[in-house]
This record gives sequence, C-alpha cells and structure tokens, in this order.
Amino acid sequence: MQTLALQLKLWPGRRPLLFLALASLFWFALYRTLLPASEALVAALPVARDSHLGGALQFFFYDTPKVLLLLTGIVFAMGIVHTFVSPERTRAMLSGRRLGVGNAMAASLGIVTPFCSCSAVPLFIGFLQAGVPLGITFSFLISAPMVNEVALALLFGMFGWKVAVLYLVMGLLVAIGAGLVIGKLGMERHLEDWVRAMQNSRPAGGVDLPALSWGERIDSGFQHVREIVGKVWPYILAGIALGAGIHGYVPEDFMASIMGRDAPWWSVPAAVALGVPMYTNAAGIIPIVEALMGKGAALGTVLAFMMSVIALSAPEIIILRKVLKPRLIATFVGVVAAGILLVGYVFNALL
Repeated sequence: MQTLALQLKLWPGRRPLLFLALASLFWFALYRTLLPASEALVAALPVARDSHLGGALQFFFYDTPKVLLLLTGIVFAMGIVHTFVSPERTRAMLSGRRLGVGNAMAASLGIVTPFCSCSAVPLFIGFLQAGVPLGITFSFLISAPMVNEVALALLFGMFGWKVAVLYLVMGLLVAIGAGLVIGKLGMERHLEDWVRAMQNSRPAGGVDLPALSWGERIDSGFQHVREIVGKVWPYILAGIALGAGIHGYVPEDFMASIMGRDAPWWSVPAAVALGVPMYTNAAGIIPIVEALMGKGAALGTVLAFMMSVIALSAPEIIILRKVLKPRLIATFVGVVAAGILLVGYVFNALL
C-alpha cells in the first residue's frame, strides 16, 4: 500500500484522480457484495440459516467487512480532506457561535447518516482527529444510530406520524443534551494518548496549509488508514463477534414479559439494561419492537429498549475503548442512559 502511494506521487496530470475514481467504484462494488457473500458463506456451512447459530454467523460475516470498509473509506477520505481544511476551521464550523449550535449541527448530521452504533465510530474518530470538540462528536455518535431516516420511516409506517415525530424530537434532545453535558465536563484528558497526540500534531491555528499534489494528498489518506485502522481493528472484530452472538439469541418472550403496560416503574431501566448487551441497527431492531408491542409491551418501555440497543451497544463500547479511557466511557454511558430513561417515561406518560 505504501509503495502504491509513493508511486502515485510521480503520476502527472489527472492520474491520481483516475485512481480515486476507480478505487471508489471498487469500494462501492465490494460493499454491495457483502450481504450476498455473507449469505453464501453461511449456506456453504453445515448450519441451518434460520437457526440461532446461522443468524449469528451471517451477522458476523456481514458486519465485520462492512464496518472495516466504512472505517477504511471514511478515514482515507478524512486524510485527504485534512490536506485542504485545517482542524481549526473544522472545529470552528461545528463549534458554532452559540452554546449548543455545534451539537445541534452534529446531531442533525446524524439523522442523514444511517449508521449503526459501530459503523458511526469511524466518523466519530475522524471528528476527533479533525479537532472537533469532544461534546459535539458525542452528539453525532448518539444521533447517527438512534435518529436516522430508516428508524423514522419504519416508525412512521408502523405507529404513525405522531410517534415518529415525538421519537425524532426526543432522540435529538438526548443527543444534543448528552453532548452538551459531556462537553461541559471537560473530559478531553480521558481520550486515549494516541488520539490526543494525533490532535496535538496538527498545524497551529492561522497557519496556511501547504499546497500539495494529488499524489501527496492520496498518500496522506493512506497514512491515516495505517495509523487509525491499524490500531482499532482488533477491537472491531471483538465487538462484532459479541454482537453476532447475542444477535442470534434475542429473547423476545422474556423481554416482553417485563415490558408490559402494567409493569412497575423499574421496567424502563430494566429494558435499557437488557438492550445494552445487544447489537443491531434501526432496521434490525424495529421488527423486534413490533413483535414486543404485539405481545402487549408498553411503547415507551419498548422505545427505551430500542434506543439502548442502537445507541449504547456493548460492541460499540468495546470499539470505543481503544479511543476513550474507562472514565469517559462510563460518563458517556451514564449520560445517554439517563436521557433514554427520560424518553421511556415521557412516552409511557403521553401515549
């Protein structure tokens, strides 16, 4: 990879741009093959596809290359973007002129990025790398999996526009509020040392970036991939393996039994606690939400469960451990869980 990047520096004219175009087409083509390839791999094994093990294996075979592809593509793109835009300009754009504006911008960006919690981590790392304030990056990390067009469309189709709009408003409030709280706590020192060193190595404010050739910009993208992907990929594998195991064994009947409309006050925190170890995206969890509702579960309790699954998954926390120190992870989980509990109680009270 390094040799290829060095060769690109010597290419005249538009050859590096041609390489970018061809590489992008290859990336998208590879991404589109992930689902059929994962199904084919499971079919080739002596395992029934509709079994618990078959579902877990298909999940692992699909999500592992998906997250790695997203991580590599986003980090590579961020490496090129950094050769054009200084971290200080990026930080100023997302920080906003007033308190909370940057958090609102980042949370709104999350709506149009249909990532699961693990898939949102690469862009979260890219924001940190660009020098975006910590609280704003968390607003994106929370919003991206929890409030996106997939979740809203499915909620609208199953429960109507009132539920979809209320979920949108409450989800954004959780993402913005949690980001503000984490930002106010000033916990940047609880980033892992390699992330802080990466931030501190950027040019000082007001210094113009040097003019680079496209070959050099592409080499910068490859360098970012080596630095970041090389550090976090073992955590990605471990996190997705855990998520795949749990995904294949979702105990719907047990969960519905403690989420009923007449359940005691502790049913909402119990639902959140049950959701954290699980892992799926919005499209994957909403059919489970519908099944739980069909068994008599309360809407607010079920939506709190849904939010915890897609915004506080154990695999996501495992991956984040490579970037954040334990105290910051604990703060993130505690603040977001408090917001999700509030959403659950509000929904149960209003609907």
